[in-house]
Amino acid sequence: MGYKTTSSVVLYNNDSKVLKKAIESLLAATSDMSLFLIDNSKEDSLRTIINDIRVTYIHNPSNPGFGAAHNIAINLAIEAGSKYHFVVNPDIYFSGDVITPMVKYMEQNVQAGMLMPQILNTDGSIQYLPKLLPNPTTILFRKLKTPKKLYEKFINNYELRKVPDDLIYEAPIISGCFTLLRLDAIKEIGGYDDNFFMYFEDWDLSRRMHERYQTVYFPLVSVYHEYYSGANKSLKLFKIYLKSAYCYFNKWGWLFDNKRKMINKKSLAQFK
Repeated sequence: MGYKTTSSVVLYNNDSKVLKKAIESLLAATSDMSLFLIDNSKEDSLRTIINDIRVTYIHNPSNPGFGAAHNIAINLAIEAGSKYHFVVNPDIYFSGDVITPMVKYMEQNVQAGMLMPQILNTDGSIQYLPKLLPNPTTILFRKLKTPKKLYEKFINNYELRKVPDDLIYEAPIISGCFTLLRLDAIKEIGGYDDNFFMYFEDWDLSRRMHERYQTVYFPLVSVYHEYYSGANKSLKLFKIYLKSAYCYFNKWGWLFDNKRKMINKKSLAQFK
């Protein structure tokens, strides 16, 4: 293959127009990157979505989940000798080269294991995706959003909303919708935990990475994310969300987690 940088998009019965926009954004950004399309759909109708020698399509109808499918691409990237790997949602799009600045930051900061850009809504407003480590009440509070005054104070702190928009900083949780991974770090800590079918798998990976490497928010470049918030609209997805939340807190601790308190305190200390 010969590419130093690889990327992957996991598919599942996607809208072809939205998906094509994501793929074309990646391929147009730089010529020096290959892309794995891991299709978890039952049918392979998306096989012909794009015709480019840099794209490898893999039909994966067993549908093991989001993270497990990305692991297929990550392992192939490691086998091919790739140094950096982008994990990308199928509802991401952007213009220009956001790839090179992110890779350059990784090259210049060897302790950075995971990097995400600024994520924007389609109207240009910011999605506040870098976060502190959650506890179960955090998840409940985010869903209820009440009482309003307490919620506003909580969410500003938890999602680091008062941090200057152009500041590069470390966050213990960074989103998996558009993430750059250092593959040497992935070899050390492991890829996505296959126990998460969907939701929380990026939080789990981010926390594991944060314990040994820097997990960096890099707002000097930005991408658009057509955020669907499926768990708030579909009972089936909400059940998957709850199962993943249970898996996450079983793994890292429910109300008692001394490391969580220490990591969050250290994260907030960056801004004092």
